[in-house]
Amino acid sequence: MLKNPVGQLRLAGYFDGISLLILLFIAMPMKYMLDIPMAVRIAGAAHGFIFVAYVLVILYVAIRVRWNVIWSLLAFAVAFIPFGNFIYDIKLKKLEQRY
Repeated sequence: MLKNPVGQLRLAGYFDGISLLILLFIAMPMKYMLDIPMAVRIAGAAHGFIFVAYVLVILYVAIRVRWNVIWSLLAFAVAFIPFGNFIYDIKLKKLEQRY
């Protein structure tokens, strides 16, 4: 998976997708249902760091593979949709075999 740039993007997408799900489905309920706001601070900071790394990997892959702008914008957009990175990964898995 880490042998080519698209595989590196897939791995970064996994981390971003998992951190988003943790933030939305674990930390947010802990904040609002159990009155533990620290959960969102910690998960939010971690997700923010992972998201920035993900965007940098998108830029790296776009330059290295000479992607169409659509692929890069789509990779960025799915980061805001719960489970979006995992659905996008199906497309990336097929694309990875070309590189």
